[in-house]
Amino acid sequence: MSDWRPKLIVSDLDGTLLRNDETISDATLAELHRWADDGVPLVLATGRPPRWMLGVRDRLGGGTAICCNGAVLLDLGEFQVLEEHPVQPEVLRQITGRLREHQPDTWFAVEYGDQFRHEPIYRPRWDRDAPGVAVATLAEMVAQPVAKLLARHERMGRDQFVALVAEVVGDTATVTYSSSDAMAEISAVGITKATGLARLAAERGLTAADIVYFGDMPNDLAAFDWVREGGGRAVAMAHAHPDVLAAATDVTDSNDAEGVAVLLASLRA
Repeated sequence: MSDWRPKLIVSDLDGTLLRNDETISDATLAELHRWADDGVPLVLATGRPPRWMLGVRDRLGGGTAICCNGAVLLDLGEFQVLEEHPVQPEVLRQITGRLREHQPDTWFAVEYGDQFRHEPIYRPRWDRDAPGVAVATLAEMVAQPVAKLLARHERMGRDQFVALVAEVVGDTATVTYSSSDAMAEISAVGITKATGLARLAAERGLTAADIVYFGDMPNDLAAFDWVREGGGRAVAMAHAHPDVLAAATDVTDSNDAEGVAVLLASLRA
């Protein structure tokens, strides 16, 4: 694959394209522009909701983003939701009831549209006092479809808690995580970054073999598997989760060392 060149660049945001200060370097932007000038666009694939994409849109100027781990397809330029695959209320009630029964100190929050709702005891890490963020009861939160359900525990270890959530949820929904905290991200059954990417690629007449995908956390694993098994390049950042490193076809430098730009430049050499 030494002369292989992608037709689509896909990147996770936090810990991957973004540096730890949540900026995109000028060198990385310049490299992305070189590829765009050659007809190879960038697609973002992130766990972030659309409301967290405005700053990224301002820096990149447009493009397409797969948000909420595959549940939402967003046109960054128009800032318009093109497609959404939410978790339905009956599933939300079932999941939250089972989790509360198995681990009573599990607290919930939900993402829908440009709004974020959380239980009074749930402690947001990044959304305190932000627009669209409010406290709600669990009954209120599960009364309408949501792009993503978040389950958090303040005392259990991350891996132990996520394993518990996955066991309790079973095949009712899709469970993943991308945080160092004990927080599980729950999407509609079968919805992952891979399903969002596969739909987007098909619309553009592309396959996995045409894609280079960059990521660092377990919510990237489904996309890594889809791209790798289809003949594309699944690139892990140097600091990536061990499971992501094990699933990668390539490893690049860290996000703070502009690993995305480093690998892309090597493909042009």
